[in-house]
Amino acid sequence: MASGLAALLDDVAAIARLAAASLDDVSAAAGKASMKAAGVVVDDTAVTPTYVTGFSPERELPMIWRIALGSLRNKLLILLPAALLLSAFLPVAITPLLMIGGAFLCFEGAEKILELFHAATDGEGDAMEEGDPAHLEQEKVSGAIRTDLILSAEIMAIALADVSDRPLVTQAAVLVVVGLLVTVGVYGMVALIVKLDDIGLHLARKPSAALQHLGRGMVKAMPMILGFLETIGMGAMLWVGGGIIIHGLEGTPLEALPHLVHGASEVFGHAALLVWAIGALLSAIFGFLVGLVIVGIVHAVARARGKPAH
Repeated sequence: MASGLAALLDDVAAIARLAAASLDDVSAAAGKASMKAAGVVVDDTAVTPTYVTGFSPERELPMIWRIALGSLRNKLLILLPAALLLSAFLPVAITPLLMIGGAFLCFEGAEKILELFHAATDGEGDAMEEGDPAHLEQEKVSGAIRTDLILSAEIMAIALADVSDRPLVTQAAVLVVVGLLVTVGVYGMVALIVKLDDIGLHLARKPSAALQHLGRGMVKAMPMILGFLETIGMGAMLWVGGGIIIHGLEGTPLEALPHLVHGASEVFGHAALLVWAIGALLSAIFGFLVGLVIVGIVHAVARARGKPAH
């Protein structure tokens, strides 16, 4: 009996060690995959606050909560099954799909930059939307969830590409962890950003002169913070999109381009951070050029169909 119990305990201990090793493996893989998707995460964080600005303060957090739930549905109910099916039956399609998503990010980034130049030239800003507040809120939330679907697809695809050689169960676990971490991180940060002005107003009412000064400074800084985030979002779109396409060209007849980018990064930068910065800048420039081409095609098609190009 004793020997049987000892054997059983040994088996339980072995299973526990295996489970712990698997959890460590999933955690490490999820952390690595999340870091590789950092550019898209920055873009997601920078873009989302623009969807809730202009609404009453008491509606901001409920809107972010609804967008976050939509993001989780996108990742776990739509993209996760699609990614696992792709990995199991058509893994060769992962890189082309990543490049298509990267091209879309390049298009979005280039179009936003062109819109900024157009607004500056015409001296026009964004017109305030009018209508039923509940209807406008629903439109904004739906638009944010649609945008999140594109960005989440890139995040999940990047994560999947990083663990494509792992067992299917590990892939699923990593994608779930990445999806949860990214969603909590992004929308937690977005909630903090959009409530900075309310936090500032709260501090401005405190008896302490230092806190009042800090609070007023936070309120005044909000437009600059949102403008900075918009700029960061555009840059991240171009950097991530261009980098994905450049990486996808390796092993193709156009592999001279990624070799040129890597070579230029190493020639002009000796420190690791400088090499990365130059590579990111070159990727962003390439992404902008790709985006310009796509914008031109989209506008030409729109004109040919007699529709206005936005």
